[in-house]
Amino acid sequence: MYLIVGLGNPEPEYSNTRHNMGFDVINQIANKYEIDLSRTKFKGIYGTGMIEDQKVILLKPQTFMNLSGQSIKPFVDFYKIPLENVIVIYDDMDVAVGSIKIRKKGSSGTHNGAKSVVYELASENFPRIRIGIGKPVDQYDAVDYVIGKLEDKTYEKLKEGIEKAVKAIGEYLKNGADSAMNKYN
Repeated sequence: MYLIVGLGNPEPEYSNTRHNMGFDVINQIANKYEIDLSRTKFKGIYGTGMIEDQKVILLKPQTFMNLSGQSIKPFVDFYKIPLENVIVIYDDMDVAVGSIKIRKKGSSGTHNGAKSVVYELASENFPRIRIGIGKPVDQYDAVDYVIGKLEDKTYEKLKEGIEKAVKAIGEYLKNGADSAMNKYN
């Protein structure tokens, strides 16, 4: 079983922002594979289903970004999911718009949601897919950059990364991490 988690903020004012790319990917995966995201448990909205003959749980933590790990850890413990089967998807300013980066493990960098996951799981040994959102022109407006509303034209460019991440999940579950990394990094 795999736990596929998209990081984001649950309040409506955060939808259609760069910081909710993880939620957007989970929504697209749910649509593509017809997985109903209507159940609630452990401070998260989730659904279960099959992707490439693998049983999956899709999860959108409802704890706000900086506390995401508080929703993920109970799922890992309750379902006894090995960390190598916990795929965390989130936005990253260090990845170009329209690109993704898949890693089997690694540090959280400066991303507070990823820091929460590392803290709660007490490990960096879980795969992640980082969705490129690019950097703001002025580093001092980073918060406004990630949580500010997007124009349709800007969002269309970001959707390239979302679509790649959805395809990468299918590849990952069908042929493994190395294949997904070779194809999409």
